[in-house]
Amino acid sequence: MTLAPLPRLMIEPAIRTALLEDLGLAGDITSAAVIPADHRSSLVMAARQPGVIAGLDAAELAFQLVDPAISVVRHLSDGAAVRAGDVIATITGPSRALLTGERTALNFLGHLSGIATVTAQLVEAIRGTRASIACTRKTTPGLRSLEKYAVRAGGGMNHRFSLSDAVLIKDNHVAIAGSVSEAVRRAKAGVGHMVKIELEVDTLAQLREAMEIGVDAVLLDNMTPTELREAVAIVDRRAVTEASGGVTLETVAAIAASGVDLISAGWCTHSAPTLDIGLDYLS
Repeated sequence: MTLAPLPRLMIEPAIRTALLEDLGLAGDITSAAVIPADHRSSLVMAARQPGVIAGLDAAELAFQLVDPAISVVRHLSDGAAVRAGDVIATITGPSRALLTGERTALNFLGHLSGIATVTAQLVEAIRGTRASIACTRKTTPGLRSLEKYAVRAGGGMNHRFSLSDAVLIKDNHVAIAGSVSEAVRRAKAGVGHMVKIELEVDTLAQLREAMEIGVDAVLLDNMTPTELREAVAIVDRRAVTEASGGVTLETVAAIAASGVDLISAGWCTHSAPTLDIGLDYLS
């Protein structure tokens, strides 16, 4: 899969908001007091632990919004695997501006690289199966496009970007509608022919009912590997099968072995540990 960069128009508002939050009401008073205005520096951005890189565009933009005179030379690209000590980029420019943008740039790069790293670990754990790893809408408010990009950098796929992308009928929709069949019937009547319909099911009985009325995809929620194998047999390729719930690095291989098409995990975006990346003075 080609990793296409996000347009600057999409990511700039988030970067600006983060910089303004950090600058406060008086700007970087430390750098202004300690560093001469005409001083220039080169800094090296390096990984301090193994992982997968994502978010270089965000990091570079953080520096350049502080001062367009800052130059970023990338030695690696998003999606690249790194070892501890690997140099990711060299950043050169006015020293005050470099130090002002440092934390915001590293916050984005570390967070997004952490997401890419855990996604890559999940992808590697199911290599050789038919399943793909997908994220969810459990993202940081305001950062969804960036976090979902990081999932792609780690080799994963994206689920819905928003509520308007597709119909996903969940347990509360079914409870309010009265039944699986009624919820699906209403969905089919309420959306156009281009909109996919996915149904979350908790039991194999609900799955059989769904297959009778017909849906595009089924989300098999918190089922055991044994139940998942039976569910895959019931569906028999008539819909996309997605396993969700209880997905960890320890369980994902068994889930994939059931034959499902997708495995979705919310924690790869909402709970991924930040990848430790540092910015060190070179000259």
